[in-house]
Amino acid sequence: MRMKTYTCPMSLMVLSMALGCALPAYAQPVAFEGATLITGDGAPPIEGSVFVVEGGRFTIVGSAASVTIPAGTETVDLTGMSVMPAIIDAHVHTSTARDALITDLRERAYYGVAAAVSLGADGPGAAIEVRDEVVPGAALYRTAGWGITAPEPGRNQVHWVTSAEEGRAAVRAEAGRGVDVIKIWVDDRNGQYEKLSPEICRAVIDEAHAHDLRVTAHIFALEEAKMLLNAGVDMFAHGVRDRDVDAELVEMMRERPEVILVPNLPGRGVATDLSWLEGSMPDADLDAIRAQNRDRPELRDAFGIQARNLERLWRAGVRIAFGTDGNTPWGPHVEMEDMVAAGMPPADVIAAATRTAAEAAGLEGMGTIASGNSADFIVLEASPLEDITNTRRIAAVYLRGEAVDRSGMAGD
Repeated sequence: MRMKTYTCPMSLMVLSMALGCALPAYAQPVAFEGATLITGDGAPPIEGSVFVVEGGRFTIVGSAASVTIPAGTETVDLTGMSVMPAIIDAHVHTSTARDALITDLRERAYYGVAAAVSLGADGPGAAIEVRDEVVPGAALYRTAGWGITAPEPGRNQVHWVTSAEEGRAAVRAEAGRGVDVIKIWVDDRNGQYEKLSPEICRAVIDEAHAHDLRVTAHIFALEEAKMLLNAGVDMFAHGVRDRDVDAELVEMMRERPEVILVPNLPGRGVATDLSWLEGSMPDADLDAIRAQNRDRPELRDAFGIQARNLERLWRAGVRIAFGTDGNTPWGPHVEMEDMVAAGMPPADVIAAATRTAAEAAGLEGMGTIASGNSADFIVLEASPLEDITNTRRIAAVYLRGEAVDRSGMAGD
């Protein structure tokens, strides 16, 4: 016999109250029933699903026909809703002061982000200890500490290196801080500075691997991507941006199937509907965003190059993950729309933003809705498989099995 059933109507406000206020956390197992469940692993959705959450983790996941809910389990009716894993953003640049960083992570949780990886500007004095904390109602935080680059005046929050040994020393310094990944900037910033040489890149990657750390690279040019693949790089924090990729790069990527690409697409140069942000931030902030929301034809060529490159590499079977760059908490929903516009199906974009992004971030037990994984999920009013912008129609967010109090954050 079940203890109690919570029926969740379609109204966003009522659903948020039912899920976020009446049940802020579950001490006992709870079964969520009836939703179209997108597990995040690229498999077809489960219609009429059932998943059970206990102790902050999924314990049972399946269809109503295949799942027996244990007696005494509370239930929540999500009929008419869609559920997907919470998002993992594998490329951000968060604030470094503790209070500001926690605010960043709470704002990301509001928009359905379960974890974010800050890439390369978290130097001495940054609140790196937050990486080892679980802040209620906030996304998890991972960091590359200080990144590594050739001398670049004006960019001081990094390691400047001019030799292979300096590169190795920089890696050792960051490994000593306990970072999660090593970040390198390789390009010449539009011809302004020297690039990191292949010798330095090989030394950095070798030293990082000796410390069981992976290396992700900021690149711009096709030749940089090829050089780094030969040097043993693990991930790209950007796609190739100077030209269309060629058959040689595609084959090199196929020969390194473990390498992950985080495309970080640029803006498409078209004005978009921002009404979905209403009520999620102060009106003055939204007005400032709207003032910049206009058609910009000069950006379309850059988007076209990167969109074609993403589609070609995706079709070639390259592992695509997800990141947004910068510090915009709602940016993931824009990036997902852009990835679909580039040619990826919504299901594959969702897998990139959940399963593969968790792999890129080194977050085991996250990114998919599967038994044993952390119970991080988003309840949506409509299916993102039909329209990727439905990821914005958030009714509730759960992190580690607890409902995020979104009502207390909206418009603050």
